[in-house]
Amino acid sequence: MAAARNGLTTRDLSTVRARAPRSVPAMEPERPAVPTSRPRLVVFYSRASGRCRRVEGFVAQVLQRRANHYTFALDRVEAAERPELHRRFGIETLPTLIVIEGNRVVGRLADPGGCAAIERFLAPWLR
Repeated sequence: MAAARNGLTTRDLSTVRARAPRSVPAMEPERPAVPTSRPRLVVFYSRASGRCRRVEGFVAQVLQRRANHYTFALDRVEAAERPELHRRFGIETLPTLIVIEGNRVVGRLADPGGCAAIERFLAPWLR
């Protein structure tokens, strides 16, 4: 009989090792409950515009500051790639932010001035 160590035999230890999982899956960070029908935030922009790039950074900053990463389904529509959507939504100024709920445009902000303007615009949906 194998020598006992802490009350277990060598045979017991080999059985425990054989049953132990080989790797432990990484834990995912806990996400807040996401509503199934989130409002859609659409950013109409142009890659060539420095102003548009700054506004995208402002939007990210507002959402991060208020911990609203999952509040909106975020879409970006580039002017050169989807001109038909720009015409359909009547976009005259870039950048323009639009909030869509239930297939209806419920908010529009053309050429936002900065984080404060974006935060005021998105306030009804932010926590």
